[in-house]
Amino acid sequence: MLAVRPRTRDELRTALRRKGFDDELCESLLGKLDNAGLVDDAAFAEMWVRSRHNRQGLARRALVAELKRKGVDGAVAAEAAGEIDRDAEEEQARRLVRKKMRSMLSVDEQTATRRLLGMLARKGYPQGLSYAVVRDELRNAGAESTMLDDVTLD
Repeated sequence: MLAVRPRTRDELRTALRRKGFDDELCESLLGKLDNAGLVDDAAFAEMWVRSRHNRQGLARRALVAELKRKGVDGAVAAEAAGEIDRDAEEEQARRLVRKKMRSMLSVDEQTATRRLLGMLARKGYPQGLSYAVVRDELRNAGAESTMLDDVTLD
């Protein structure tokens, strides 16, 4: 498993249990892997955050949730996701919106707005940031409506 990609301690524990190893032996093996430097949840979290943010466009909130599901401690996950600052998160959101807008040339502005906000929400972007990015990018694309102008942003 470690030859394919780095794994969390919890992922390895689950795999060992699935293979029939008892808990005591699992912990012993994990301790040896840890001592050898083959298992490092913090390094895994940093790698995961960089990869998923750049390739999938996930926001900090979604990345922390994914890492927790993989068994990474919440504090370690939050620290790793903290590497992504608000500016980087906003720029990634803008890239995602621009890319998605290319496939929505035939839909009305209200539908486009709803779809773009939904896409950003599924990727974990904060509501205020999502509204600001969608509003700006629709305006830049020539949208005439001011549908999101009255939305208060935090």
